[in-house]
Amino acid sequence: MSQNSLLEEVCLWNEEMCKRKMGAVLSELISIYQNNESSNEQLRVLKILTGKFLPHISLFDIEPAFFSQILPKAMTLFDELAGKLSQQAGALSSQNTELQAALRNAIQTQIQLLEVLMNIVQHMCTLEAITLKSMHSLSLAVFHVLKNTFSHCKDSETLYSSHLHLVADLLQFLFKEAYSLQKGFMELLDRIVLESTGASGDDIACMVVVVHNVLKICSVISKMDHALHANTWKFLIKISVKHRALIETKLPHDELVTGLCEDIFYSFNSCLQLAEQIHQSTGMGSANTTDCKLFQKTMKLCRFFANTLVHYVKEFVDFLSRSCHHLHHFYLQMYSKFPPSLYAPVLSDGLYDQIASILPVALDALVSQLLSFRPFVQTVLQVNPDFSLELALPQCLLLINIIGKLSSQSCEIQSLWCSGSQISEEEPRLPLFHTLFHNFHRCYAELSLPVQLPGVMSKGQAQKNISLYEYICTNLCSFITSLPASLFRDLECALLDAILSPHMLTALLATDAWCFLARYGSAELCAHHVCLIAQLVKSCSGECYQLSHLSLLFRRMLCLMAANHQAAFIDTFSPKEPSNLVLWRQVSIKALSADLQKLVTSDIIKTAVDQCLKWQSGKHALGELEQVNVALGAMVAVCHADGEALNSELQLSVTEMLGQMWSVLTVEQVMSHRCIQQTISLLLSFVSLLIRTVGPPLIAEVVLFLNSLLPLNPPDHVRLAALDFLGSLGKIILPPDIQRTVLPKLPCLFSSLLEDKSWLILQHALQGFTMFAEGTCHEEVVPQSLESGASKCRVVSFLNKVITTTETKELQTERLKRQNAILNAHFTHLNLCAANGSVVVEPSAKRARLEQFEEEEYERTLQAAENALKTLQTLLKQGTVPEWIKIRLQALQTTIIAMNNGRQ
Repeated sequence: MSQNSLLEEVCLWNEEMCKRKMGAVLSELISIYQNNESSNEQLRVLKILTGKFLPHISLFDIEPAFFSQILPKAMTLFDELAGKLSQQAGALSSQNTELQAALRNAIQTQIQLLEVLMNIVQHMCTLEAITLKSMHSLSLAVFHVLKNTFSHCKDSETLYSSHLHLVADLLQFLFKEAYSLQKGFMELLDRIVLESTGASGDDIACMVVVVHNVLKICSVISKMDHALHANTWKFLIKISVKHRALIETKLPHDELVTGLCEDIFYSFNSCLQLAEQIHQSTGMGSANTTDCKLFQKTMKLCRFFANTLVHYVKEFVDFLSRSCHHLHHFYLQMYSKFPPSLYAPVLSDGLYDQIASILPVALDALVSQLLSFRPFVQTVLQVNPDFSLELALPQCLLLINIIGKLSSQSCEIQSLWCSGSQISEEEPRLPLFHTLFHNFHRCYAELSLPVQLPGVMSKGQAQKNISLYEYICTNLCSFITSLPASLFRDLECALLDAILSPHMLTALLATDAWCFLARYGSAELCAHHVCLIAQLVKSCSGECYQLSHLSLLFRRMLCLMAANHQAAFIDTFSPKEPSNLVLWRQVSIKALSADLQKLVTSDIIKTAVDQCLKWQSGKHALGELEQVNVALGAMVAVCHADGEALNSELQLSVTEMLGQMWSVLTVEQVMSHRCIQQTISLLLSFVSLLIRTVGPPLIAEVVLFLNSLLPLNPPDHVRLAALDFLGSLGKIILPPDIQRTVLPKLPCLFSSLLEDKSWLILQHALQGFTMFAEGTCHEEVVPQSLESGASKCRVVSFLNKVITTTETKELQTERLKRQNAILNAHFTHLNLCAANGSVVVEPSAKRARLEQFEEEEYERTLQAAENALKTLQTLLKQGTVPEWIKIRLQALQTTIIAMNNGRQ
């Protein structure tokens, strides 16, 4: 009998005849099917095989005798049709009717193949006790066809381009058939049960293959159909959990977590984009109903994916060590899109509230599940994080979230987070406190605005928004109250490390936390910490940021000490010892109890005055001037507290000392030596504090000194101190004989400072001049100082609190972002230098133009040298010259000759 005759005859058989003759013709029909080259004939035979004989094949024989024989050929046929479509789709056009018909026939054949597979799946659903082993080839075929079908539909716009409409109806039907096939096949797979004791290795391996294939389908249908995508993920997680005991060690956990995170992030970004469209259209007076519905639908999808991720992590957390980096980065990325992040889109509060009702809840649950997982701890607390400034605030918020959860955890988990890595073989990690302080300084822009976060309800009062600084400080201090004693060492190390860092805001946060610790702890602990900090302050050499930060902490901590501990501290660090003045210059005497203030004030003044007089009576060595500056600083600190309350004896000694100091310092020395610049700054501050006490002659001497000094453009800190002095002149009435010397000089001094190019100097000049003008009796100085129209306008605007420059919130945010990037690069450079053992005092200044800067610098320097030589020449004529002067002059002559030769 010929093939066609056999096929025609078989088509006429009823069910009983097919069952009775299956043994005789089945193998022949399969052979005809496998050897046929015509796609139409192959499909015809395949339909006969599945429609007539499949129902009569036993479950035991169905895989080896049927599926393995026919389905590989079906996959090949489907691939050939798909290849034909891909190759010829670009040439499709309405004029080429022959090609159009051929492509439509190919798609119709694919649809019929999908229908055949669907019939097979439906038949398998009617059977009992199905195993994966009995449908291995079917599983491979279905997944292969589904993946290729969805891929073709997804790429159809690119493949068919502008002629997609010619085949769109068939592609839509093809997609629906694939949708139905996947739904039916997932129902079939869901019926399979793998017994933990009776499952074979082949069944387990097949189930793992199923998981991998479903995951591939998920990646293909992403961004295509929301319902199909969600149902596929739902099925994937369901079978993973259902057969967890057998396949948990073989599942692609990293790929599953990555896929879920990517889908959440994509749907979340879609929510944000739709929300922006709704926000913009609402602002214009009309909201698009379609956008609103799509927004709600996308939010539901986002909620589903987020909950799915949380569920999966809960079930398989022990196998997610490789996924922790991705989960951590995913958390940071998500929060970077939420307020108060500066990188979040601008939306209405209502839209953000809807989005916030989904993701933050899921992310919080995610952190709770990973809290005790060591790989996650190591990822969050890694030594050198590689994320950008955009993620610095989310990292801080994550750490605060963790801090809030740790108070209710066991000591072991708290130690895991707070103690850092303890084992040499372990991947290094920082303690939680160190990581928090490190990321805090990277939030410069958010701290500067400042951004707002929800506070806590207190005493029944409604919750209010607070700054990022207050939010972090409050939560950190709250955690300190629950910290076990075993972790106090780690806390103290982190606080000290932050205090000694170059970041001012970080040091301030650590200072606040340390002061809270001192108040929360015992008085003895506070006293111990103050003594420790005092030793650190004394160990700092010269002016440095470490001294500034430690001094702030020391100043505040001294206020918290008990009275008896303050007395003991004074005995230990007596102000009668010159070496301890470096401490007493940092504090306010008001911090001490009333009975100690007079005693300490007297001791400081006497010790400091003796130190200054000792230097004056010596050779005025520059190397010893540092101790003089410390002594002056200590006296300035005392006078800041209550300078005018000094008794007459102390006032007299101070006034005499000030007069002698001014008599030995010259303008030329100030311009040549940094240490003398610091001395002049302190002296100016000192005189301004005691302006009513020092006497008119000294005031006149200081004004004349400034009249010579300020035109030479001294450093900023000298000019700032000069402004303090000039402003304080408004408090006194000068006698007539002094007025003739002082008053003519003041307008010139004020006008030059009011026209300064530095915004810092200009601001202080406005403040100083205002203070002088509001209090002075010498009113004629005020209009004389404002002869320049620009200066007059500045002062008037300052008095009227007129804002001369405006900046939008958007421009301000962008400016702060740029500043943050610059600061971060600078601090990174500092850290590298510290790691390499080198010291960087300040960033390199930008070099000025040679033709302008260098000529002015040469002129100013030579002028100062000539003035100094003239002054020296006058001194040499006045009396006996010491022998060492001759030696110094010879050395100076040699230096000038060498400089001149080198120039030539």
